Amino acid sequence: MAALFDFLKKKDATEKAREGKKTPAKRKQPKTEKAVKRDEKKEPAVQEPKKEVAKMTSVKQKKTYGFSYDIVKEPHISEKGSILSEKNQYIFRTIDGANKTEIKKAIEGIYGVDVLSVNIVKIPAKKRRLGRTQGYRKGYTKAFIKIKEGQKIEII
Repeated sequence: MAALFDFLKKKDATEKAREGKKTPAKRKQPKTEKAVKRDEKKEPAVQEPKKEVAKMTSVKQKKTYGFSYDIVKEPHISEKGSILSEKNQYIFRTIDGANKTEIKKAIEGIYGVDVLSVNIVKIPAKKRRLGRTQGYRKGYTKAFIKIKEGQKIEII
């Protein structure tokens, strides 16, 4: 039963040797003279001590969120958006029902910038006609994002 657990743990023979356990032995056959000479020629395997990996201190990295691309659909490109981009403000279309903190985390995760504020505007569906056929244009949600001074988001 112990052999079954060792198989599941995928321990190799070297680990078992370090722990002092014996590996399952194969049937021994009497060695021929050629086999004895080959064993004498082989040098014993010397294991090199493991080198310690130096811990690298890195710059504080932003945490990326897996759902970032689900919340932010696309940048909303318009004349007003290009004017606001000069003032470190950007406009994005988002999914309906996303709150400000989710949008903030999503923008920080995708673009790696510091978001100062998020304002949400819900654009309602509008009536449209084509001849006698009447319908609605889809409504959507826009998010106005203000980022830290000196940072930039490349949209185009």
